[in-house]
Amino acid sequence: MAAEADPFAPPGAPPPHSSTPRWGRAPQYRRGRTYGALDLGTNNCRLLIARPGPDGFVVVDAFSRVVRLGEGLMEAGRLSDAAMDRTVEALAACAEKLARRDVRLTRNVATEACRRAANGPRFVDRVFNETGIALDVISAAEEARLAVLGCHTLIDPDGPPALVFDIGGGSSELMLVAPVRPEDRGDGEEPRILDWVSLPWGVVSLAETEPSALDAAGRAEAYARMLSCVAAPLDAFRERIAAHGVSQVQLLGTSGTITTLASVELGLRGYDRRQVDGCAIDTVPLLSLCRTIAGQSVAERARIACIGPDRAELIVAGCAILDAILSRWASADASSGEVVRVADRGIREGILRTLMMRDGAWGISGNQPGTHA
Repeated sequence: MAAEADPFAPPGAPPPHSSTPRWGRAPQYRRGRTYGALDLGTNNCRLLIARPGPDGFVVVDAFSRVVRLGEGLMEAGRLSDAAMDRTVEALAACAEKLARRDVRLTRNVATEACRRAANGPRFVDRVFNETGIALDVISAAEEARLAVLGCHTLIDPDGPPALVFDIGGGSSELMLVAPVRPEDRGDGEEPRILDWVSLPWGVVSLAETEPSALDAAGRAEAYARMLSCVAAPLDAFRERIAAHGVSQVQLLGTSGTITTLASVELGLRGYDRRQVDGCAIDTVPLLSLCRTIAGQSVAERARIACIGPDRAELIVAGCAILDAILSRWASADASSGEVVRVADRGIREGILRTLMMRDGAWGISGNQPGTHA
């Protein structure tokens, strides 16, 4: 997929990347300074540059490019030269944006591909030497924390605990998060993660276990094998959640798989963040969509708006992970009205909120802001 900036609202509309406090008065804030958040995943390189605003933060620049850093990693155990070259090129573009916007405080995180690769440390050194970007290879626990911090304002404070899931490129994280009631919310308080798990499967790593099948029977068998790959850790996590006494959860998904499938389910002709972020999708038709897409050929998937040729190969692995999650935590009854809420926000937004709060960009005037309008 070619480089794409995060969409911005047209003149007169609320900026889609501005944040809005859900509770309390708007915080005081320090004008002028800009902050950067870079998330280098197994599949994508994404950057947000933002400044504090009266309603939280407003993004002033953005960058997103598919780099497939983890391509071939499952088999080789190393980052390939081609993948590293693509990624360094994208990071150089990010460095140029950070310099042009005079960003003085940034955090640049790398996740599963750099955690897993034998040559990950050498790649981090190369990135710094060639672009000046210092990558922080974070743990799966920190990845989960930042994802929750970035999207938790979409959790219904009056509902049951939330199952937040982040389907990534090399791994997928699931977090059981306690809802924060307005009356219990303290200044700067982070949402409480009751339990979490990191699966060693994301859209890239899982897709590489199965070559593309040409016939319908082969596609069905490959999809079944993908489901079985993620079954055991999900079943174990479901048992742990039950041990917490949690019998019902609200579902909140973040990252590319859920936003892409939500776009398809909404019938959008092109991706529109303003319609996707925060939307609620019925779980039963979403599950059916996953299985329909899994049965299609690559050419058929490529013709679907919002999937296209760039996502046609990897979307089936994402469908399998989402299918496995919904099959365990969502009702199969179409009349239940159960939904999954969709977040086009996550690690980068979590980084921005952390940086601004620690830097004192927001004064203590009421509660700290949420994220996104």
